[in-house]
Amino acid sequence: MIMRIFQVTTKQGKASEFGEFFHNVAIPLMQGTDGIVQVLPGAPRKDSPNEFSFVMIWKDLASLKAFVGDDYQSPHIDPAEAELVESRTIKHYDLVE
Repeated sequence: MIMRIFQVTTKQGKASEFGEFFHNVAIPLMQGTDGIVQVLPGAPRKDSPNEFSFVMIWKDLASLKAFVGDDYQSPHIDPAEAELVESRTIKHYDLVE
């Protein structure tokens, strides 16, 4: 299995707006995606007020590529949220069970 960690830092003053997208669109979308075994969404804390994250466990690399394409190592973002985001990162690991 593949562990995919996606992190987003919002632009100053955009965390609330991004939070609505995160909770109402992104989390339900990821939870309903074929090939995902588990989704662990992370919301901002006081010491990181503009940071959101997803830890996603994918069944396999083929499932991940079926969702995001062959360029799975790039952090894809919905065009609707692009104006809210300062930066984003993506990392992949083999899940240790």
